Amino acid sequence: MPSPLLPDSGVMVVDKPQGVTSHDVVAAARRLLHTRKVGHAGTLDPMATGVLVLGFGKATRLLNAITDADKTYETVIRLGQATTTDDAEGELTGFFDLSAISRQMIWEAAKKLTGRIQQVPSAYSAIKVNGRRSYDLARQGEEVHLPARPVTIEEFTILSVDEAQAGATPVLDVHARVTCSSGTYIRSLGRDLGSLLGVGAHLIMLRRLRVGKFGLTSAAIATVGEHRFVNRRGEEICRPEVVFDPPVVKDPAAFCLSPAQAASLTMPVVPISEEEKVALSHGIALPIPVTGLTAAITATDHELVALLEPWKHHQAKPATVFLPAQ
Repeated sequence: MPSPLLPDSGVMVVDKPQGVTSHDVVAAARRLLHTRKVGHAGTLDPMATGVLVLGFGKATRLLNAITDADKTYETVIRLGQATTTDDAEGELTGFFDLSAISRQMIWEAAKKLTGRIQQVPSAYSAIKVNGRRSYDLARQGEEVHLPARPVTIEEFTILSVDEAQAGATPVLDVHARVTCSSGTYIRSLGRDLGSLLGVGAHLIMLRRLRVGKFGLTSAAIATVGEHRFVNRRGEEICRPEVVFDPPVVKDPAAFCLSPAQAASLTMPVVPISEEEKVALSHGIALPIPVTGLTAAITATDHELVALLEPWKHHQAKPATVFLPAQ
């Protein structure tokens, strides 16, 4: 059962550390919040850091809407080397001569990848192919051909281009900021930048700065520790484990947003009366004009009652109800 000091439902933004999965962060949050009902909005690869939005309790119903928001990243794309996974976690597959590549060429290639584009996700992605994860198929040596899909790159700004050495290979490290629609793979964007230039490329750093209006300013800080245990065969196993900083452990509630606060950061809000609250709790449509998913929040005590969607005859019906029938 949740502690009396903890809300039973809410949203927490975590600054995910490098070297652990998004699920590892969820597992640590379950221990911290004393609840199994925790999910996240938008997976970050183990190599990536930054904003990971968690929902717990009833607020997990907000996660799909939060995931659909646009996102901003900072990244470093290494030109001159290609890998199996399009990031630093993969095996090197090729080395390329960069002597003909100028900074102007890099900026022009980035412009071509800005706007509405067709993007082929990395084979090492979580997209399902006939019920199986693409990365599982790729790791087993199977060829994976994922179809291109439309994404929007609102910003692809080249911040700097640094000459570097990767072993004996001269490379160019392109520091960039990207703002994009949901479903965009930054690894694929880096790969495609290299392809436009005729050289291999992969990510060596990725940090998510925001998901919609959820940023790092009030994020719960986490680091990577070690979890040691002895398995059934008597072998000592050491695995990385997410550890929240002491201020987060001491007062987790201080890092939580209420469902109403999180909904207000995610979508339009309409204030409702107590009578409308009762009706919506029963799933009854109301004459409230909405044009898209909208949060119905009580005007008196700022409680999230339902997420509304447009219905016939200029009405709104509850798509998700957060309260039991009154």
